[in-house]
Amino acid sequence: MQTVTSLDPLRNALTALRADGSIALVPTMGALHEGHLALVREARQRARHVVVSIFVNPRQFGVNEDLSRYPRQLERDSELLDAEGVSILWAPTAEVMYPIGYGTGVSVSGISDGLCGTARPGHFDGVSTVVLKLFNQVQPDVALFGEKDWQQLAVIRRMARDLDLTAPHADAIIGVATVREADGLALSSRNAYLAPGQRAQAATLPRAMDAAIAALRAGDEQQAVLAKLSHDLLTGGFASVDYAEVRDAGSLSTSLKGNDNHARLFVAARIGGTRLIDNKPV
Repeated sequence: MQTVTSLDPLRNALTALRADGSIALVPTMGALHEGHLALVREARQRARHVVVSIFVNPRQFGVNEDLSRYPRQLERDSELLDAEGVSILWAPTAEVMYPIGYGTGVSVSGISDGLCGTARPGHFDGVSTVVLKLFNQVQPDVALFGEKDWQQLAVIRRMARDLDLTAPHADAIIGVATVREADGLALSSRNAYLAPGQRAQAATLPRAMDAAIAALRAGDEQQAVLAKLSHDLLTGGFASVDYAEVRDAGSLSTSLKGNDNHARLFVAARIGGTRLIDNKPV
């Protein structure tokens, strides 16, 4: 595996790879876990070569968020990726990604509103900007993202469609199912922030979501179900609930227009100083 930290060597390495076959990109912020490795393994099924980026993007962190303490473990991550057969680890610095005088941003309105867009103003502008830069830098045939960040996946697909991207086009942006612990908690780099007692309490999130989905499928009134979900989280150890909503899986609209087959439950809640998100189909 080649580790590349600047643009000219990246372009040279990609030219050589592209002559040998297709390329898949897996964008990450590092602190890799089995969820990330599932993306890499799926990428290997879809392309001849896999490029993984590791970049903790400052533009998607808001004021008083966890940029400074976000886990950084490049050496360990590199070993994991090498063992998975990754061809290139693209690990640029902030100075490479955002050189002095950088002044361009990408904003995807509509689909980035609500949910994490409300709780984290400006977050998706930072996500769409850095992902578009990664797409331009790597020009992959396909790109893979985890479904745990469902709204992020939807924003990126909409950006690719709206901007007529060809590398990759919207249909080549692949969502990979969320990987979970034995107790149902979605894998996340931020789980490392949880103290042992908090980690045990965090399993309340998937359990409460499953109970809510069962109630919705049984025909219970949505507002009452979501109120109970929030109550269960708060009594189960969570400090606050940013949102608990049912939305259309494609448009993220709160109006399902009778198409309940596309309904999805989205939840974000805070335990201690850690914000956890999850989503599941209804």
